[in-house]
Amino acid sequence: MMNKYLICTIFSLITAVNLHSQELLRLTIEEAIDLARRQSPSVVAAKHSFHSAYWSYRNFKANYLPSMTFSSTPRFNHWINAITMPDGTTQFVQQNQFAVDGNLSLSQNITLTGGRLSLNTGINRLDMLGTSNSHSYNTNPVSILYQQSLFGYNGLKWSKKTEPLRYEIAKKNYVVTLESVSLNVVNMFFGLAMAQTNLDIALTNYQNFDTLYVFAEGRYKIGRMTESEMLQWEVRRLNEETNLQNARVYLDDNLQSFRTYLGIKDTIPIEAVTSKTIPNMNIDPYKALELALENNPTVISMKLNEIESESYVASSKANYGFQANLQAQLGLSKTGENLRTAYKDPLNQQYAQIGISVPILDWGQGRGRIKVAESNRRLTEIQLEQERISFEQSILRLVKQFNLQKNQVSIAEKTDYMANKRNDVAQKLYVLGRSTILDLNAAISEKDAAKRNYISTLESFWSYYYSLRRYTLYDFEKNMLLSEDYESLLK
Repeated sequence: MMNKYLICTIFSLITAVNLHSQELLRLTIEEAIDLARRQSPSVVAAKHSFHSAYWSYRNFKANYLPSMTFSSTPRFNHWINAITMPDGTTQFVQQNQFAVDGNLSLSQNITLTGGRLSLNTGINRLDMLGTSNSHSYNTNPVSILYQQSLFGYNGLKWSKKTEPLRYEIAKKNYVVTLESVSLNVVNMFFGLAMAQTNLDIALTNYQNFDTLYVFAEGRYKIGRMTESEMLQWEVRRLNEETNLQNARVYLDDNLQSFRTYLGIKDTIPIEAVTSKTIPNMNIDPYKALELALENNPTVISMKLNEIESESYVASSKANYGFQANLQAQLGLSKTGENLRTAYKDPLNQQYAQIGISVPILDWGQGRGRIKVAESNRRLTEIQLEQERISFEQSILRLVKQFNLQKNQVSIAEKTDYMANKRNDVAQKLYVLGRSTILDLNAAISEKDAAKRNYISTLESFWSYYYSLRRYTLYDFEKNMLLSEDYESLLK
């Protein structure tokens, strides 16, 4: 047995030397979070999502700015066409012509009315090819065109209410993603810390039981221990060896997952360095609730949903019943055989058109769409009110849990300290023959449970804290709102 113990000791020393010979990355919870927020794949994906939202917002803003467009349609025609003659008859005439035009338009959407105003200028040249070989111009020096739906749905007005909210949600969601990454790092960091703790516990227990096994074997040989007790030692020693192997596998799994999430491609060993120092703060639940209602994108989304339901009702009403579309144009026009005559003394031209549409028989479809839209709006209002109440309750409950957790960490730390002392005393008493193996097993189990519980309470503390940051988008340590340099994200 001593030879086996010596072999295990030598193996453990060789393993320790190999581990220390490799580069070791020691990370605190703050360092791990900072690393993940810089290079985690989740953050990279969030940046691309923000880019998409930004350009959608830019496109929305462009709808309210003047736009200039140039258009041209050159065309060649060598064909036999039906032509209406001056006397009203129609003859088939072979045409051989080339035409080219150029039109420049400056347009502006009118948010108040939903109409569109355009300032246009253009010129057309027509070349008659073949025996005649002549050309002429038709110019439109300036014209003003206005198009308007008189009783229609004003999408420009509603977009001005919804699109800024969408962009604000996108900005807030990016910060929420960062805080979600921080929360995930907390869970994975303490998962690794727990795996390290389990390995330390398993290794310590295995070494201690291996040492105590020698004492137990000596007692058994001199008749101071029964065979049943000796068999208990055999079983416990084998269990500790199994626990040690399982702990190593569990640590490797957690280490690989942690590396992947942090975006670390090297197989460098990582040690999660837990600190007994935690922020000494007590958060006012109503301040946290106020911050969450002001900053959380979920609350902004509720407002957006409410506006969209109202917009749908407005659209349903506008598309039902009497409709009229107005188009009016005022400008100058002239024709000529050359550019000089084509622009000299242009003639006035006016054009106005109103198109109307009145449903006579639709079997209630339009009215039904309005009723559906109004019903959906009322349903949305009820759902949003329920979501708001649930949201507020979640915030208050989370703050309460966080404020209690600081005391839980203190209790767990003291319990861990006392359980370690009791375990040391139990081992000494067993070596002196003043306690049984059952007493020793109980002390070891309490020590291990206390150590694991301490890591678990630390995880809960930081998990509650970063959950609060994610809900409120507020740094309670520095007393400042969480935000980002959005301009730098677009580079």
